[in-house]
Amino acid sequence: MSYRPGYDHLPRDNWVDPTPPPAHIQDVPNVGATSAILTSAAFALGAHCGEYNEDFMLCKRDSANPAHCLKEGARVTRCSIDLLTQLRANCLKELSSHWNCLELNNHEFQYCRKQERPLNQCIFSKFGYTKTIPGAAKNATPVHELKKPYFGNTPNTF
Repeated sequence: MSYRPGYDHLPRDNWVDPTPPPAHIQDVPNVGATSAILTSAAFALGAHCGEYNEDFMLCKRDSANPAHCLKEGARVTRCSIDLLTQLRANCLKELSSHWNCLELNNHEFQYCRKQERPLNQCIFSKFGYTKTIPGAAKNATPVHELKKPYFGNTPNTF
């Protein structure tokens, strides 16, 4: 943590709550992945953990109490850890290339299509998943399969 003048009254180390969680709550490790890695593996996570994600979202919709859905959330976390472990074992080079590109390009997929193709091929061949984009036209070529994608003169929204 860097020093900031005027904040001497605040502690410099991170505070961790020493209180253990209640006994009925499962201890599940964190996924331990950055947003770029999760974004890179998003479609595979949807295919691999879709049922668990759907159960979790239905539980969240039915109850406003966060403690009510801890069991479903733990399942999603374990499934995500399982998939990322498998991706690391089978497609590490392709995954690293793609998430590094996303990290350097503000998580914009359009700038990382070149790195995305080998990752998709690895995931398609090793895991048998297919990539479907919600809301895409049925007869059109998916954007991730275009050889020379053209995005046109998109208006600057900044």
